[in-house]
Amino acid sequence: MSWYNKNMTDYIKDFDGWIVKKKESHYKKDEPPLFRERDIWWISVGVNVGFEEDGKNENFVRPVLVLKKFNREMFLGVPLSTKLKDNKYYVPISVSGKTVSAMTSQIRVFSSQRMWNKLAELDKGDYAQVVKEIAKFFILPFLPKQEGRG
Repeated sequence: MSWYNKNMTDYIKDFDGWIVKKKESHYKKDEPPLFRERDIWWISVGVNVGFEEDGKNENFVRPVLVLKKFNREMFLGVPLSTKLKDNKYYVPISVSGKTVSAMTSQIRVFSSQRMWNKLAELDKGDYAQVVKEIAKFFILPFLPKQEGRG
């Protein structure tokens, strides 16, 4: 189990516990759940390295927005947080009447085998805002015009 020492300075991550759950998810025989873009699901994101967002509780889950469904087995997702920050990588959205953040810097591909249960469906306006903010990651500044050799 993950824990802090009494001074809250050293966070101990339960990598061994996560490996057990990760194996269970990998060998799951269930059919992939039915999901679509804009859905928010509890996903086993696991215990990760450095500042990558971890899951919580015994299943290492956190809510994740399905941004782009590739097929029944894979999707691009954005983890959510109850922390609200004045930061361009924390996009405020409303989920079940509560304001949370879509952590756009934590975007990644997930297997549907990590899915536990559906939490909500995101409003079209909030979904469009998240997509708009993520699109900014991929817009490159225009290069200066090259002069020809006349």
